[in-house]
Amino acid sequence: MSTPSAQPPPETVAPTLGQPSAAAAGLAGVLQTGRFALGSPGVLAGATALLKVNQLDGFDCQSCAWPSPDSDRHVFEFCENGAKAVADEATRRRVDRAFFAQHSVADLLQRSDHWLNQQGRLVEPMVLRHGATHYTPIGWDEAFALVAERLQALPTPDAAAFYTSGRTSNEAAFLYQLFVRQFGTNNLPDCSNMCHESSGAALNASVGIGKGTVTLDDFAHADLILVVGQNPGTNHPRMLSTLSEAKKRGATIVSINPLPEVGVDRFKNPQDFLNPLKALPTLLGEGVRLADVWLQPRIAGDLALFKGLMKAMLALEDAAPGTVLDHAFLREHTHGFADLQADLHATSWDDIVYVSGVTRAELESLAARLARSRATICCWAMGLTQQPQAVATIQQVANLLLLRGNVGRPGAGLCPVRGHSNVQGDRTMGIYERMPDAWLDRLDAEFHFKSPRQHGYDTVDTIKAMHRGDVRVFFALGGNFLSATPDTEYTGEALRRCNLTAQVSTKLNRAHLVTGRTALILPCLGRSERDRQAAGEQFVTVEDSMGIINPSRGHAEPASDLLLSEPMIVARLAQAVFGTKTTVPWLELASDYDRVRERIERVVPGFSDFNARIRRGIFYLPNPPRDRREWRTATGRATFFTAPIVRSALRDGDYVMMTIRTHDQFNTTVYGLDDRYRGVFGGRRVVFMNEQDLAAAGLMGGQWVDLCNDHGGRERWARGFMVAPYRIPRGCIATYFPEANVLVPIETTAAVSNTPTSKYVVVTVHASNGPSGG
Repeated sequence: MSTPSAQPPPETVAPTLGQPSAAAAGLAGVLQTGRFALGSPGVLAGATALLKVNQLDGFDCQSCAWPSPDSDRHVFEFCENGAKAVADEATRRRVDRAFFAQHSVADLLQRSDHWLNQQGRLVEPMVLRHGATHYTPIGWDEAFALVAERLQALPTPDAAAFYTSGRTSNEAAFLYQLFVRQFGTNNLPDCSNMCHESSGAALNASVGIGKGTVTLDDFAHADLILVVGQNPGTNHPRMLSTLSEAKKRGATIVSINPLPEVGVDRFKNPQDFLNPLKALPTLLGEGVRLADVWLQPRIAGDLALFKGLMKAMLALEDAAPGTVLDHAFLREHTHGFADLQADLHATSWDDIVYVSGVTRAELESLAARLARSRATICCWAMGLTQQPQAVATIQQVANLLLLRGNVGRPGAGLCPVRGHSNVQGDRTMGIYERMPDAWLDRLDAEFHFKSPRQHGYDTVDTIKAMHRGDVRVFFALGGNFLSATPDTEYTGEALRRCNLTAQVSTKLNRAHLVTGRTALILPCLGRSERDRQAAGEQFVTVEDSMGIINPSRGHAEPASDLLLSEPMIVARLAQAVFGTKTTVPWLELASDYDRVRERIERVVPGFSDFNARIRRGIFYLPNPPRDRREWRTATGRATFFTAPIVRSALRDGDYVMMTIRTHDQFNTTVYGLDDRYRGVFGGRRVVFMNEQDLAAAGLMGGQWVDLCNDHGGRERWARGFMVAPYRIPRGCIATYFPEANVLVPIETTAAVSNTPTSKYVVVTVHASNGPSGG
């Protein structure tokens, strides 16, 4: 019998193509918020939960990592997609033993990701035993004993890998990495490996910290804001309020993106509907225009674009010496400017324009704006981090800001916009396969053991190791590993070769269906739920996209009495694995999170007086480049890096594809089947193509096609996609993930960061008869 596909199943109903929204948020956003938030959880529970989102006495949103104001937070401090996340967790529907008795794994594999997520909250531990067709209940003690037995039977600790989702709290992440390292491995792949790993690698080398350098207050003082490779209207909607306020204060906003995104075009702030003087004008008006300029590069044309901007700025400096570059900053704080200058002079405009897809006039016009700006912020997201030259591209972003001293002063700086709400905090807590020795030395001193120093596997290397048979146990603390990763069928094969896969989860997802020989589902508390332990009711902390530590306290009753918190799951697993042979008081720590924070304080820099400070509110972690206090780079200064412009060689009929999200999803969670910002309704399997490309290929809008990638001589097919004509550069196409992840080769990753190149996938497009292909 053939192995079932690991991909989401074909859609049986064709999507409808319509008119995209004219503005982001607005009344449609308010209505959608109400529909989701007050529907599934019920009116009272939904309304109560929304009033606690992102409040200092409430819980941090389960969705994006955009920061909340330091003080004076709105009563409604959430966005449409945040409301969807809250409602998704607060649903009254339950996935229990009766559900699993009714549905076999084979049956569930034929269901869409949307359907799986709609079924509700997981309420008790479940096991899929070797050869079984259905999950069945298992007690917590037996589940932990099963994992312990499989881990203890491994030939080496490095035959296990431990994944972490960005939803995991600081306290859970710290305990998790502690358990993994005491077990004896650094195999700690995490979701950051697939998103901002490139940003961290680039910025650590350029400015000495793998994080951004700005705060929310900087946006109030910026003259110019670049939004690059990012769709904030869908992925970080609260950022639109920040951009709108900056615009009202006179800032110029520039969008740099292969796709037009309504979220950086026009915005109707839902908060305005609460103001009687603004409600009607907001409803009837066009909204605030955000972007003054839109540059449309080809996919992965950004490195050439930024080199073009810098080349034009050097020309302006040559024409009027001392008026463009910040020479005092360059002398006192930077290294490598002469090499960059020589590289830019040697770079031809022909290469810049050809590879970027942007005209010289457009680049020179923006360079003039940059030269006039007294304070510039550059924001970016996955559009930059998932390219083959992602790290080098982000270093060109840093170069651009360094030229005018736009790092380490008010209104200026680097702003990588993180996705999941604690992905940055997890890394701070030690979820990394290559933590520095000094950090590990502090961990060892605190807990009196010797942690391993050999570097572990990141996400891509973990998949390859599972596929080879070198990793035999895979444990995931949150997330939907199968749907988040590249090369879906290859990854599915890798997971199926494991002896055991275990997932800590709140909702059903495809990673529970493509498993090792034995599989466990370990259900945990959601962030909005009360966490009661032996020492009383607990709270956790998270780190947002700007290095701010926030408290998070659940207020809802748990979906089931059988749920455990993530810290307790880690502690009880550790107790089962180590027994008395451990130097860590696991259950004591998991019973009182203050004790975990006391240990974090002594191991992790920046957390002094942790418990006292977090009870007073939020606090900022140290960020030396933010005030030019220190540049922790190899040169001891902010460092310029050069990189060549690469002309890709494509065959006739090749297209460069990038994967994107719909407005009705966050990361791999699919809340609905519409993308109203792009005019797609009732389905997800669409491919956005340039109208001239359609005509040249003999295709039409609404036609069915199959997509193929043949990297390395292995064909990968994604079938049953509807063509949607769109304003995208010629030779470029876009599709939604996770449906198109199957086309992303496991072997194609960004240099240095090893991040999958989901924003640069070479594919061919083939007319077909519909979802079944052919």
